[in-house]
Amino acid sequence: MNEVNPKIIDAIIKKAEAVCPDSLALIGLYGSVATGDTHEKSDLDLLLLINDAQGYQLSEAFILDDTEIGYDLYCTTWAMLEADAACGHAQLSRLLDSPLVYAKEQHAVQRLESLRKKALDLLASDARYDKAQAAIDHAKQMYADCFLTDSVAKLRTAAGIAIHFLLDAVMLYHGRYFRKGLKRTFDELEGLNLSFDMKEQVMRVIQAESSAQIRSRLTDLMKEVQASLLFPHEKRAPRQDNLSGTYEEMVSNWRNKMQEASTRNDLFSSYMNMVSCQCMMDEIAENVAIKPLDMMGQFDPRDPEKNRLLFEHTLKSYLETYREAGMRPNCFANVNDFLASYLKRM
Repeated sequence: MNEVNPKIIDAIIKKAEAVCPDSLALIGLYGSVATGDTHEKSDLDLLLLINDAQGYQLSEAFILDDTEIGYDLYCTTWAMLEADAACGHAQLSRLLDSPLVYAKEQHAVQRLESLRKKALDLLASDARYDKAQAAIDHAKQMYADCFLTDSVAKLRTAAGIAIHFLLDAVMLYHGRYFRKGLKRTFDELEGLNLSFDMKEQVMRVIQAESSAQIRSRLTDLMKEVQASLLFPHEKRAPRQDNLSGTYEEMVSNWRNKMQEASTRNDLFSSYMNMVSCQCMMDEIAENVAIKPLDMMGQFDPRDPEKNRLLFEHTLKSYLETYREAGMRPNCFANVNDFLASYLKRM
């Protein structure tokens, strides 16, 4: 550290002892000062971990005119570190790598080490795939915003945020996190054995000169990231405990509605009912090894009657899945037969 940084740290400790003696838990270093990647204008990134709101008195943002360096003494709460330990992002160096230069009590150090272990254990487990998928979902939200604005400024900003989430997704998927600063981002992607050149794809988005180019190139990047991250997911065999009632539910929810939509030539209802049923079938297929049923790929945008027939054909195909699992629909000749069966199981 240069001669300024120890003075700042000493001042923080001195002020804490004077105005909030129970608030400052510990101080750690992160960023370029911790990694050794400093230059003559590097600022000081400090983990100022506080126990309570009184500790915010230690926060300060300032500029030193003689060195032309700006500083931001930013306080971190235990809740913030606990959120970091949940690995909702890949910017985990503050939590995991900060060497400590001050600790008021040993129990604070032990609590920090516990959070570090939690994060490292998560990154080493299959739970990291859920975190990576969540980051991709956040990127998709920003991707949608890119198509909903006519402002080039908002478009570039949304694309940048999408890139941020995609970078997080790639790192978390591989059980990694960013240890160095922004300027070393692409260095940290090396060794991940990605199926595409992420640096090149990201830079194509950044260098895009028009709205159409930004959207097109971001689309390419989104597709490349999703194709390269193959999330492990073991599907269960079709059985009564994971399929029972699903066929009957499809009949109950949509068969008569599809008939009504055909009779009324109601294309909107036909479409929305089929979408709902397709979503249900897709959700089942995510977890159960059943034959995919692509009803919406054959949807007719002109003829509700053809859609009704398509729905019936799909329902019949799904019934075969029931039978292959050794099941049959729960059908009764009339309500009295149903009631006799239903009440018998009291």
